[in-house]
Amino acid sequence: MFHIFHYQPLRLITQNSLSSMCLKLMLSRPVAFAQIWKSWFSSHSLLGRKNIILMGPPGAGKTTTGRIVGQKLDCPVIDIDDDVLETTWNMSVSEKLQDVGYEEFLEEEGRALLKFSASGSVISLSGSNPMHAAGMQHIKKNGIVVYLDVPTTVIMSRLTSKGMDRIVGLSPGVSLKDILQFRKQFYRRWFDIRVLCGGDVAAEVVAEKVLDAVKRYQDSELETFISTRSSRSGRSTEGNSHKLYFSDVVTQGLALDGGLFVPERGLPKFTAEEWQGLIEVTYVERAQVILERCIHPADIPASKLAEIIATAYGENFSCSKVAPVRHLAGNQFLLELFHGPTASFKDFALQLVPHLFAYCIPRSCNYLILVATSGDTGSAVLDGFSRLHDTDKQRIAVVNFFPEDGVSPIQKSQMIGYQKENAWSVGVKSDFDFCQTAIKQIFTNSDFTGFLTVEYGTALAAANSINWARLLPQIVYHASAYLDLVHQGIISFGSPVDICIPTGNFGNMLAAFYAKMMGIPIRKCICASNENNVLTDFIRTGVYDLRGRKLISSFSPAVDILKSSNLERYLHGIANEDGQLVTQLFNQLENQGHFQLRKDLLGKLQQDLVAGWCSDEDCLAAIHSVYSTTGYILDTHTAVAKVVADRLQDRTCPIIISSTAHYSKFAPAILRALRIAEINQNPLSQLHLLSSYSALPPIHWGLLETLKKTGNGDHQVCAADMSVLMSHIETLIQNHFM
Repeated sequence: MFHIFHYQPLRLITQNSLSSMCLKLMLSRPVAFAQIWKSWFSSHSLLGRKNIILMGPPGAGKTTTGRIVGQKLDCPVIDIDDDVLETTWNMSVSEKLQDVGYEEFLEEEGRALLKFSASGSVISLSGSNPMHAAGMQHIKKNGIVVYLDVPTTVIMSRLTSKGMDRIVGLSPGVSLKDILQFRKQFYRRWFDIRVLCGGDVAAEVVAEKVLDAVKRYQDSELETFISTRSSRSGRSTEGNSHKLYFSDVVTQGLALDGGLFVPERGLPKFTAEEWQGLIEVTYVERAQVILERCIHPADIPASKLAEIIATAYGENFSCSKVAPVRHLAGNQFLLELFHGPTASFKDFALQLVPHLFAYCIPRSCNYLILVATSGDTGSAVLDGFSRLHDTDKQRIAVVNFFPEDGVSPIQKSQMIGYQKENAWSVGVKSDFDFCQTAIKQIFTNSDFTGFLTVEYGTALAAANSINWARLLPQIVYHASAYLDLVHQGIISFGSPVDICIPTGNFGNMLAAFYAKMMGIPIRKCICASNENNVLTDFIRTGVYDLRGRKLISSFSPAVDILKSSNLERYLHGIANEDGQLVTQLFNQLENQGHFQLRKDLLGKLQQDLVAGWCSDEDCLAAIHSVYSTTGYILDTHTAVAKVVADRLQDRTCPIIISSTAHYSKFAPAILRALRIAEINQNPLSQLHLLSSYSALPPIHWGLLETLKKTGNGDHQVCAADMSVLMSHIETLIQNHFM
């Protein structure tokens, strides 16, 4: 068997003699002693007896990078091709491949790997090693597998220049690109860490990225979360300094002090080269790369995260591009976010979050998810949690509170129709702001939550955008939209774009801002409101004022919101994480109905955000105008954004308008915009009428089926009273978990 162990001479010396030798060296040559000690401590603290295993396609630079990493850590470097395979076979790899053929080569390569062991070393695998499962399982037991992810076009260029004489699987009729694409599935199966490597990145830079990635992998302490109402030290304004990680904030939802969770060290940043490496890949691949950087592998390993993402964005979405970008007119582009099962942008988070949640929660406790919705979240969260495995549905349930008379008829039909054995809808005789505030108060009511835990073994959690995990998938589609424009040749990478989003609770807008912070060249984020334009007034004046304002029912109900929860996260960021200031502002809003930003903070805000609003009449007019000129039907929320974009864009760069829902969810308003005189009140009849227009996009694939199944389904309705809501929650827990 082929063994290599890290040579550790200091361990062969007795403690007394070691102390004597160290003392003599330290006194006679202090600089040399310091360098030796630093080198020894660096490699041993990072590696221990583990190996760093570099994996990737041929031409990824594994051998060169491995040598540099080994030099930096002062540890052995092993190249599987040169030091193991060719030594074992007594011939070159290319000769062996020519001698035995493709399939036998993989088997013999795998057998050689099974006989190999090493410790405390940097190991560069061959490009085909990951295709032998048993061999990879063996070598991974004592190592951290680092995937050098290089764009396929770059690899092809490198291999072409080298003659491609050592590529396992290359044969007449099989293209190099096909081989590289085929192998990706094996690389994704085995890696612990991904390092993005652009085409022009020097090996020295890649080696540093490998070391940084390994350090991150080994130290989850670097990625903790704090409340927006915490001080800069991370201590809550209520004195709580307990460290929280991604898995904690996913399950807890809302901070105990009433604030929202944010990463203590901020979001990861991608270089321009790293973003450009994602231009050619699929939406699912982009999602995995971005989310790997945002979720520590100690919380969710890369392999499990890949499985979750593939499940979330696979067959559940009707469009293979998941979130396609469509040219509308002039410099305006639509980001279509309605191809999920419930026809709104909420599906991007809520097809993913239930699986993240199920993985992160302890097995010893049941969980009831509380959700408040202004329309689209309800059906999305019900559908998402109902898709969990049966064993998870037994311990995870969800209840959705929505304003009984504040959503569209089709939205209500969806929320009723998506009820399952672990998912229920409750109509509340009030508006969305009451529902959202009530849930926040329930979470911070320690007597009630403690009672549920002790009496029923059940904890409460949130799935609204107050939950950090809800925001991450939204960052992905904003980044992806920009990369799609680059891929389509509309812009070159680095050219700015504006983004316009119909905005109520500020979560979607915040995700776009986060994408900008992570390196996507977004110039301005344009907030589009309907007549509930408190955000527009705030962005323009710095005054958030709810005094005397009443919620106005509109044709765009998902943004019929006066209290924008995620604004708190944004303000925490521009205030340099001043939790005391954030606490002061939102306590004042709660108690007095208003607050005003300092002038310096308003200046920062207005560098990032601009805002406008749109009346119902202008919304319907925009739908009619766009349909008349393009044959495309906007939903009412997208129409609000279109109107505001027309008014505020300066036309010096492309503008991406978030199309947040499918128009068929708002059939009565759409039919009115299209100037249909008589509108049948039956939602199913309305959809059939819309389908006769043969418009773009066609009627949503899932809505007709949902409405057919719903019929006159039942749901509970309750008064706008906290004690009544709490009683409903307790009853649902008793019925499901006991």
